[in-house]
Amino acid sequence: MTRRLVIAVDGPAAAGKGTLAKRLAAALDLPYLDTGLLYRATGRRMIDAGLDPAHAPAETFAATVGLEDLRRTDLRVPEVDRAASLVAAQPAVRRALVDLQRRFAGVHGAVLDGRDIGTVIFPDATVKLFITASPRTRAERRWEQLATNPDAPDREAQIIRVEQEIVARDAADSSRSVAPLCVARDAIRIETDSLTADEVLAEALRIVADMTR
Repeated sequence: MTRRLVIAVDGPAAAGKGTLAKRLAAALDLPYLDTGLLYRATGRRMIDAGLDPAHAPAETFAATVGLEDLRRTDLRVPEVDRAASLVAAQPAVRRALVDLQRRFAGVHGAVLDGRDIGTVIFPDATVKLFITASPRTRAERRWEQLATNPDAPDREAQIIRVEQEIVARDAADSSRSVAPLCVARDAIRIETDSLTADEVLAEALRIVADMTR
């Protein structure tokens, strides 16, 4: 392919978009960026500074976030989940991170996953995918990622709690005034409830091939 290939992979938390985007980038030999980590890194910096993102502006922190911040190992913890959702709702934060995301694709293209890639960051992306699954499926996946004891006696109660958190996060992300989570008009939806990671990848590669031939 001679033109820049930008693939936007959007969707709610734990739907499988990150797994797909990473594997898709590897299969197509493209750079990969998990844009959600930018908001997590911003939230993490605020927490480290002793500030609550619910009551303090995060623009200054977002303006100094770089790709090196994404290598931190403390970005996927519950307190950062909350912080990321709060800072992502701040218009100034989203503006501060737009250029970094667009520069990442450079002249060679990239696969980027997030919640507003196909609607705001790259509205002219070559391919737009929206990856989704039911809240229950997503809760089970997230719990399995985080569980320290897969055979915990309160497994079901924990999954229900995670599901409630996911539903609340969906509501917050979908109702925010700036760059809400939504399906781009020209995005192709992939429901992952009954699909394996390999099947999702195969379907995505088929879509990319169809749209770039």
